[in-house]
Amino acid sequence: MVTSKKLVNYLNEMNSLIASHDAVKKSVSKSSVGWHLDHNLKVINSVIKALQESNPDNYNNNFSFLGKLFFKLNFFPRGKAKAPKYVKPPEVISKDEITNQLNLAKQNIESLSHLDKNAYFKHPLFGNINTKRVNRFLEIHTNHHLKIMRDILK
Repeated sequence: MVTSKKLVNYLNEMNSLIASHDAVKKSVSKSSVGWHLDHNLKVINSVIKALQESNPDNYNNNFSFLGKLFFKLNFFPRGKAKAPKYVKPPEVISKDEITNQLNLAKQNIESLSHLDKNAYFKHPLFGNINTKRVNRFLEIHTNHHLKIMRDILK
């Protein structure tokens, strides 16, 4: 598996948005740019950690219809899902913490190419997402939040 150039480009764009982490536009999102950065980086890092810790022998291809639909449409709708507790940002989001998470995400993305094709994580709506599908998931999820951040900053 090759590192996703699109995902690397998205991380570079996220890096450029850190300076605007306090920006809010309630008509777009009740959360700040920093919230979206922090959440998205928590997702990237926790997904890759789960892949690294998974047992590929236990992988079961139970990818849901909903997952296939969103992957086909190449987007996630806004305001429909709630972030699980472990990927919710803290009350106070610091630029330093976002930068640390971004650096970790860059390292983690590079590590994807060394994982078994059936390393996986369990998504609450889509079922098991293995290494083969993970770049696509992370690209769609990251782009979803980047679009929101771009709209906040318009």
